[in-house]
Amino acid sequence: MTGVTELGDIAPSFVDLAHSIVWCTVSTTDAAGRPRSRILHPIWQWDGQELTGWILTGKTPPKVAQLAHSPYVAANYWAPTHDTCLAECTAEWVDDLATKTEQWERFRDTPPPLGYDPGGIGIPEWTGPESPSVSLLRLRPWRLRVLPGKDFLEGRPATSWRAT
Repeated sequence: MTGVTELGDIAPSFVDLAHSIVWCTVSTTDAAGRPRSRILHPIWQWDGQELTGWILTGKTPPKVAQLAHSPYVAANYWAPTHDTCLAECTAEWVDDLATKTEQWERFRDTPPPLGYDPGGIGIPEWTGPESPSVSLLRLRPWRLRVLPGKDFLEGRPATSWRAT
């Protein structure tokens, strides 16, 4: 299936594939237009209408500057089976404690390997969602692409969606 026009046609398969791969390369651009990438661990929520990605991360000076310059990221997943999926998104920092707490609990309560205890990852300052060094990024896709490895190996095109 190619050229999907409805988000609901692709979002569930995107979430399934992204959550099976777990880690992705998230790219931003700096003020000079150069790409910058890092490995991050989003959890995606599909409510039947809207797809949202959540990332617990540190608000480092490079990330803050890059997202201030351009609030767009690409989250690209790849597995050794050649399963791939991509979400191109707007990204925004979410600072309210209620949302940070909800997402902290989502990461903590989701079974591994997707879920993990954010307070147990070895960052001493991460004692809870209220910790000043804990930041939350919300991703809202404007473009999705899903290509299972078996389809890639058989020469079938990716399924894709783009917001209008």
